[in-house]
Amino acid sequence: MSETTLYPLRFEPIFQYRLWGGRHFSNLLSAPLPDGPVGEAWILSDRDDHPSHIANGTLKGRTLAEVMEQSQEQLMGMLALRFKRFPLLLKFLDVSEMLSVQVHPSDEHQELIPPGESSKTEAWVVLEAQKGSRIYAGLQPGTTQADLHSALAGGEIAKRLLAIDPKPGDAIFIPAGTVHTLGDGVVVFEIQQNSDVTFRLYDWGHIDSKTGQPRPLQVDQAFACIDFDGNTGGLVMPIIETTAPVVRERLFDCDHFRLWRLHGVAPFNVGATGVPQVLVCIQGSGHVEQNNIRYAVGKGDVWLLPAEIGVCAFLPGDEVTLLEIAIPA
Repeated sequence: MSETTLYPLRFEPIFQYRLWGGRHFSNLLSAPLPDGPVGEAWILSDRDDHPSHIANGTLKGRTLAEVMEQSQEQLMGMLALRFKRFPLLLKFLDVSEMLSVQVHPSDEHQELIPPGESSKTEAWVVLEAQKGSRIYAGLQPGTTQADLHSALAGGEIAKRLLAIDPKPGDAIFIPAGTVHTLGDGVVVFEIQQNSDVTFRLYDWGHIDSKTGQPRPLQVDQAFACIDFDGNTGGLVMPIIETTAPVVRERLFDCDHFRLWRLHGVAPFNVGATGVPQVLVCIQGSGHVEQNNIRYAVGKGDVWLLPAEIGVCAFLPGDEVTLLEIAIPA
């Protein structure tokens, strides 16, 4: 692929088997689901093991990694020199059972981060929740290492975690070092640093039906990563930035990503000059219009707007809700 003019890029989802998964993605995504419990749909991934492929236009079939390598300046703009690969990993999670209690390392624990990986801060936007769904984000105030070890030994770790009864629309921030889990019928959008480093602390006695064995734990590594001194994660309060022509709420603003929720029925602008933006449609449909060309956007779609195309118009076909994502400059 020679250097070429880019355009709004749509990507195919990559479905992942998970023993705690379900079948709710059939209500969210148009692509057919594979058999069995599907726990994750990776919707934007620049990773060697699960690379995202472009689904539209002249670059159809190419991977995000190929575009990053061969058209990096057009794609990343003023961020081109900072990143060798796209720095975010975006997913949908369908968690029918409780996900393992886990923690991700921060930059302060480089000895626990494999070469080529990074720290892992992430966040969730709740799309669906049932009565009894649960999210845990952080430790109860005053919890010590000894307290947590005792709770693990007694199978009572939930008593040491901060619980949230989730509802659609909730936004939860999970900085690296935060003990967390979710499940029992919750579907979320997940944004995270492009890292796959996870240390399991507790797994609720789950048995993997494919192996007939419990999944391995990494208790020592998890304890080494946990921030016992404070918790800056948990439920966040959206900040309303505009109400017309679109309601724009800022949900997350950290060193690694920024995310807004946009809701409206009238045309509005998306994208930015000189930097890439990502759109994820979580309700309704419409079109992105760029250079007098319209690109159809449906529920569950993810679109990457390259830096070189700048600001675009979004034309709702009906009432629409988008997540718009930026990488801090």
